Amino acid sequence: MSLVTRRAVLTAGAAGFLVSASGGAYAGLIEPTILLDVTRYQLTPPGWPADHEMTIAVISDVHVNEPYIPMSRVKRIVETTNALRPDLIVHLGDHEATHRFVQRRVDPNEWAAAYADLHAPLGLYTVLGNHDWWHNRRSIRRALDDARIRVLENDVDLLEHDGRRFWLAGLGDQLAHWTGQRGVFRGEDDLDGTLARIKSDDPVLMLAHEPDVFARMPSRVSLTLSGHTHGGQIYIPGITERWIPSGYGGRFRYGHIVEDGKHLIVSGGIGMSIVPVRFGVPPEVLLIKLGGSSAVV
Repeated sequence: MSLVTRRAVLTAGAAGFLVSASGGAYAGLIEPTILLDVTRYQLTPPGWPADHEMTIAVISDVHVNEPYIPMSRVKRIVETTNALRPDLIVHLGDHEATHRFVQRRVDPNEWAAAYADLHAPLGLYTVLGNHDWWHNRRSIRRALDDARIRVLENDVDLLEHDGRRFWLAGLGDQLAHWTGQRGVFRGEDDLDGTLARIKSDDPVLMLAHEPDVFARMPSRVSLTLSGHTHGGQIYIPGITERWIPSGYGGRFRYGHIVEDGKHLIVSGGIGMSIVPVRFGVPPEVLLIKLGGSSAVV
């Protein structure tokens, strides 16, 4: 799988604004470190019973580090998510930052312990992202396991909510291993093997760090949840689309995407990769309501 990196965005036409006094202050301080939106969706995707109402809070791409996403920011994410009172909480990976501007790596046991304070009747689930795999996978996985946070890696759990059952599935990362060729990676994802673990016709929700797998996701899956793109991280329409880190360009950049009757929601995430700035995609926690009205709000 090929990957378009965000590094090239530094040469984009938006750079002049980002390095200006006003643009730099907003993109480097206000948007990434102060703002935290709650973005809400309401939908009834195919296969999900319209009368089964359930809420999912989605956290993604936090990229914990000092000084940009310190533990105080993590605790605010936890408080914001708990205040939504979701039935289920999922984290879509890329737990830590690895860009060269990181001044101190936060011990994963610290942020995992903070996530352990997240509360939802159906629990907290996560997958690992590409940065988790590339740099500190073993310590991150150990910290998550020690905090009793369920990591789904080509695995599924059968959950029950209000007497209704559904499958929660999670894929291994699609960019886990660098092949030695520039921008070419080999994944740990096993979509067919993961789906083979599903033993009933109950609805399926899929967690996949990168959204590119949606292009081959079967209609058996009611809804796919992804992160990774940061919504572009620095997003100026008409200028930065080609730097989106996806083999499909802007096709799966952000938001609620419907193709051939299949549904995908891509979170813009919270943290930063390559450079510690965000512009045009404020950090967000998602609250997704399934069932009831099919309108997106």
